[in-house]
Amino acid sequence: MASAAVLKADKELMIFPLISALAVLIVTATFAFPLIVTNSLATSSSLVFYLVLFLFYLVQYFVIIYFNSALVGAALIRIKGGDPTVKDGFSIANSHLKAILGYAAISATVGLVLRWLSERGSLGRLAASLFGLAWNLATFLAVPILVTEEISPVDAIRRSTELLKKTWGEQIVGNFSIGLIFGLIFVAVFLLGAAGFMAASSSGSLFLAAAVVIIFVLVLLGLGLVSSALGGIYAAAVYSYATTGSAGQFFREDLVKGAFREKTVLP
Repeated sequence: MASAAVLKADKELMIFPLISALAVLIVTATFAFPLIVTNSLATSSSLVFYLVLFLFYLVQYFVIIYFNSALVGAALIRIKGGDPTVKDGFSIANSHLKAILGYAAISATVGLVLRWLSERGSLGRLAASLFGLAWNLATFLAVPILVTEEISPVDAIRRSTELLKKTWGEQIVGNFSIGLIFGLIFVAVFLLGAAGFMAASSSGSLFLAAAVVIIFVLVLLGLGLVSSALGGIYAAAVYSYATTGSAGQFFREDLVKGAFREKTVLP
């Protein structure tokens, strides 16, 4: 709700995940044919296929991290008491293009490793899942660090990991909570959409069935964009509290402080 309050105060923050989603679709469509061709002409373990896959991951991660950096940068301005604009967000992302590209290259490499592990059978898929979870936890604060501290992507990941270790990782709970809440909403919308489509189909009206499908897709897209925006805002708030002791006027101190219980050493 606190993250939603920030989004309500700056509705233009929704522009960043919206453009990011459109850009990702364009990137996916662009690389679809090369990936299909390289995978069909050779085995999935071929060097050519993995090279094309790496380039796809690199461009896709760059797009995602770039717009997420713009979102987080603008959110941090609001958290600090400012009034950010879309231009402010893009300016912050543009001033860190080199770091964003480096982080995208690291993320693409990790994505490639996870893909390779997932193709190694059941144990490989398990290892990929565990490694992927560990990577997501370790890099949770990497983007806020990247856009506020003049350090390299490797140092940003290291610093994010240090903050994770320092606080036992409780800061991740809020992000998982956002995912869980929206996951339940997605399920509810899916059930309502399925029921609505069945009712429209049984009525024999093709127009009504098509309308239900279009509304269903638009609602899902809207929920996805809001969820993405709230996740970026929450990460910005957590980073702000971790580094300054304040998450701004929208986040109650007791809520954020509860996410940073210092780990204790048992006797």
